[in-house]
Amino acid sequence: MKRPPSTPPELPGYTFVKLLGSGGFSDVFLYDQQLPRRRVAVKVLLTEDITDASRDALVAEANLMAQLSAHPYIVTIYQADVSSDARPYFVMEYCSGPSLAERYKTETFAVEDALRTGVRLSSAVATAHAAGILHRDIKPANVLSNDYGWPALTDFGISSALEDELPLHTTTLAAALNDTGASSGTSPSVGMSVPWSPPEMFEDDPMPDVRSDVFSLAATVYTILAGQTPFEVRGRSNGTLDLIGRIERGAITPMSRSDIPRSLLAVLNKGMASDRADRFATAVDFARALQRVELELGYAATAIDVPNLFVAAPDRNDGGDDENETRVRAVATIDAQPAVSAPTIVTDEPDAADATVARGARNVVAQPATDRARPAEVLGETIVRRRDPVQPQPATSQQQAPDVPPGAPAGRKLAGWIIGGLAAVVAVGVVVAVIVGGVATGGSADPTPTASQPPVVVASIPTPQIAGPPVADGSTVTFLFTNPDPVEGDAFFWQISNRTGDEPVRKAEGNAVVITDYAPGSTVCVTVSISRAGKLSANPYETCYPA
Repeated sequence: MKRPPSTPPELPGYTFVKLLGSGGFSDVFLYDQQLPRRRVAVKVLLTEDITDASRDALVAEANLMAQLSAHPYIVTIYQADVSSDARPYFVMEYCSGPSLAERYKTETFAVEDALRTGVRLSSAVATAHAAGILHRDIKPANVLSNDYGWPALTDFGISSALEDELPLHTTTLAAALNDTGASSGTSPSVGMSVPWSPPEMFEDDPMPDVRSDVFSLAATVYTILAGQTPFEVRGRSNGTLDLIGRIERGAITPMSRSDIPRSLLAVLNKGMASDRADRFATAVDFARALQRVELELGYAATAIDVPNLFVAAPDRNDGGDDENETRVRAVATIDAQPAVSAPTIVTDEPDAADATVARGARNVVAQPATDRARPAEVLGETIVRRRDPVQPQPATSQQQAPDVPPGAPAGRKLAGWIIGGLAAVVAVGVVVAVIVGGVATGGSADPTPTASQPPVVVASIPTPQIAGPPVADGSTVTFLFTNPDPVEGDAFFWQISNRTGDEPVRKAEGNAVVITDYAPGSTVCVTVSISRAGKLSANPYETCYPA
């Protein structure tokens, strides 16, 4: 039987409006804050549940959410205090829209909307993991919608530090379970939501990690697409024990929708693998997999918004198995690089003294502050390496391309063509690889360069910029680029620059450079240039995967 809500407390500076919802240990009320004027949600602990443990739990939840409040997809905490009638409470952002639980029961989510929501939620969860926090109760009801329609993750009430042991009430499942045949799947004595919980949470001594939250993320995305929980079978018993048995067996109910691509189903199935070693190692990895599906379907990739961090390059000689690590791989959000005439070389190694360690997650190093003298940025796990450019001179008809030794890499042959297009030979320490490409046609604006027809390079044509972290899927790696100063007719040209032999020069399809013969575990580098009216940007852009 549902309990009646408690009486809203009188709070100085706030005016009660209405009840928003009730939980097992608290009520949430809507108040008008007087200064600054806005509507806020106030979570208040129930009088009968005020014990030292419950008070500590509420304070811990407020503190955890406050650490993460700057994130766009996590509910913001404004204040925490104790009311005049001795009830602890905290004031938080009021999300006026419906939760995902309300939405999936009343509407059908478009694939694009579900993908975008999944990436944004993964960003929020990855941010929590980077702060050393496991959520442990990710589900549609805990994802609200703010005034802009963005998802907002809330209810960190049973979250914990990555290295903490679980509270007692989450470790007594076997003794407390009662199969009543109810389909809600929520056990009040367990403190978890069974339909979205990974199998390791049902063990006698649960030891969740970041991959446990990945399971719940994947289960949440499945739910909003299918309109039901992943292990629910319509027309059959869906009691708590039924669901737990299917979760432990990995018996995911097949999706009935015909518009869900198989690649997305594969991503969700991997995210909900019964063996956590078979899941995505981090929430960022799960987000990247969803991004690949977005690109496959022709959608723009949703940004992965995590702290401005990057991963230090692993020691290639340590012999470790990187597949089994569970460290957070954070993705940096950067501004477009300003055009510069003589960029400096950016070192690949961060300051070892400036480290932000996420407990139980991948070690990450805070990204050094960037200034205009150091335009190259770090994006995800791709470290951009800028080369000293050749300063172009006006071209003349008498210039000849220098000889290129037989068997030289294709990138160096392209560099020879470019140097041959300059008025004078400029001494440089490194060879500049410029990407050109397209289909050679008589009088074409984007001809493929040949040994007898070197390309013309122009300093005024902008250098392409990296648009996001590369995404790898088996033997395919996709790089995305942007044109900082586009002109109609511009195109991207690229070439693999770290292979021997005559690598072909290709014209990119839109802004995507797609490598289809990548050997997992190896490194592939590309150089990209912009072609405009048959001429090329003087400074190509080179990047590698992995860095």
